[in-house]
Parts: sequence; structure tokens; C-alpha cells
Amino acid sequence: MNDTALVYRDNTIAARPAAVTTAFVALMAAVGWGVAETVVHSVGLLTDNAADIGSLAGNWLFRSVVYGVVLAVAWRMSRGDRWARVLLTAGIGVIGTASLVVEPIRMFAASGTDVFTDLSATTVLVALTRIGHLCAVFVAIPAMYTPAARSWFRAGPGAERYEAA
Repeated sequence: MNDTALVYRDNTIAARPAAVTTAFVALMAAVGWGVAETVVHSVGLLTDNAADIGSLAGNWLFRSVVYGVVLAVAWRMSRGDRWARVLLTAGIGVIGTASLVVEPIRMFAASGTDVFTDLSATTVLVALTRIGHLCAVFVAIPAMYTPAARSWFRAGPGAERYEAA
């Protein structure tokens, strides 16, 4: 079966398209990759004695809030809320993607191809987690805009797409 049944308001059933489920799973993967990047980056800084606990704690707090919001909004998107799809598209698809690519672009601009000569294990692991993160986002955003997903979101919560249980 390509659809997932959800219990939605007053025990009614909503047939969620597989593309929306794919988007939700990809968003969960993106959060997982983001957490992995944070761990790798933090461990690298602590091993090099390049960061203090206060700045790491602040970074973890900020990222925890961002990831918590993403999880909550992704959940609402998976329930059929159009505003959540739009917010994820702008937040994760535009702002989040930009935040993931700005630092590597700056590194290449500053060092050119010399950036590859002094790679550490931490740098390689952070790069791999960012690539995973970006791939998950590049699956999630288009999946929310497939024809089946668009018509499902267009119907809106409580519309005729919900059948009595």
C-alpha cells in the first residue's frame, strides 16, 4: 500500500500519500545528520582544546531548539498542515541549506584547492555529515511538492479527503 492511514480528529482516517511520508522520514534523517554533525564538531573542538564548555553548551542549546522546532513542524506537515509545509520549505529548504553551504564556500574562497592539503578527520566527518544532511533535505523538499502531496495538502485538514472511521 502506498498510503499511510492516520487517525485525525474525531477518529477519522486520512490517507497520507507515500511522498509525504517520504518527506517526513527524510526530515527526520536531516535532523539526525544535524545532530551527528554537532557531535563530531564538538568532539573535534574538545580534542583540540579549541573550545570552552560554555560556547559548546550554547551551540548545543541553539541547535536543540532549532531541531525541536523542525521536528514539531515536520510532525504537523505529516498531519496535513499546509503552513508547516511552507515553513519547512522556507526554513529548511532555503535558510537551512544556505547555512550548510556558506562555511564550505568561505573555506574554498579563502584557501582554494589548498583546503584539501590540511584535512583532519574531524573536517572529513563534518563534511560527510553535511552531505548526508543536504541529501536528506534534497529528498524531503521535492517530496512535499509531488502531485499527490500537492493535492493532499490542497484539500486541507477536515476536507473531504477524510473518511469516517
